[in-house]
Amino acid sequence: MQNLIDPAILFFIFGVLAGTVKSNLEIPPAISRFLSLYLLMALGLKGGFALSQSGMTATVGISLAAAVFLAIVIPLIGYAVLRRFVSGFDAAAVAATYGSVSAVTFVTAVQTLENQGVPYGGHMAAAMALMESPAIILAVVLANSLRQKQASSGVVPAGGGAALGGPAAPHGASVGKILHESFTDGAQLLLLGAMVIGLVTGEAGKEAMAPFSVDLFKGMLAFFLLDMGLMAARNLPQVKGQSPVLIAYAVIGPLVHAGLALGLAMLLKLSPGDGALLMVLAASASYIAVPAVLRTALPEAKPALYFGLSLGLTFPLNIVLGIPVYLAVAQALLA
Repeated sequence: MQNLIDPAILFFIFGVLAGTVKSNLEIPPAISRFLSLYLLMALGLKGGFALSQSGMTATVGISLAAAVFLAIVIPLIGYAVLRRFVSGFDAAAVAATYGSVSAVTFVTAVQTLENQGVPYGGHMAAAMALMESPAIILAVVLANSLRQKQASSGVVPAGGGAALGGPAAPHGASVGKILHESFTDGAQLLLLGAMVIGLVTGEAGKEAMAPFSVDLFKGMLAFFLLDMGLMAARNLPQVKGQSPVLIAYAVIGPLVHAGLALGLAMLLKLSPGDGALLMVLAASASYIAVPAVLRTALPEAKPALYFGLSLGLTFPLNIVLGIPVYLAVAQALLA
């Protein structure tokens, strides 16, 4: 209940309701883009300032290694499960979407921790950045493997790029190119760059940027979550008609992923705050970066499938219910 009465969460719920009743309320795309960049910049600065105080310790290295491990294991498990129910390309796309992370879910979790006075490490923002790319790379590798099998058996891939109004399927999608695009993405660079600036400027930079990165943060997050609520409501219809197995995966999968993160956090003896954020990262699903890359790298997969499930179902569940549950469990088991 404490999470539900938070203004930012209430704005998200309001956005869902407004979108459900088909209101003409709309946030201009340019404003929405600015808000997302602001949140990433503010988050990077906060992480950098925190790192300047704590320094690069063994705990930091262990947490980052745990994040990368989850970013590799989760999509592999997802692909192995989903491959039994959908095509290999759709399985790879959905697994990559759920193996990557949602920056907005993470930012909301950070705000929740700060509201409740739960300490966490600034390096967890770097963990989020590191978890962005492994799932995309794995999806491209799996897709290329499927294409080679189809080519050797003489099967023409179904649902190629032409079906999406784009070029034919790129039968040799370069992992190097995908890796370059992932690490040079503007949002990713802004997050990492802001973190480095925060690390370099330290306490003086924190005081100078406080009106920007602290005072405005809550209001900007509420405004952005309003837009996300509207987007989630518009994507809910895409969930209708999907296989019950996929819907179950969109609901249960994040819980299983969070459970894996919790087990890892307990094994590594992470703090409740860091453990909760690791659970949030593992449970979240990308709906911006990964779908954008997959449209080009995996044109055989159905965008309505992986985008609709992540934004229409998993994202709202994590924002409203998942974050407070993960935090409560982390505080109970990691304290």
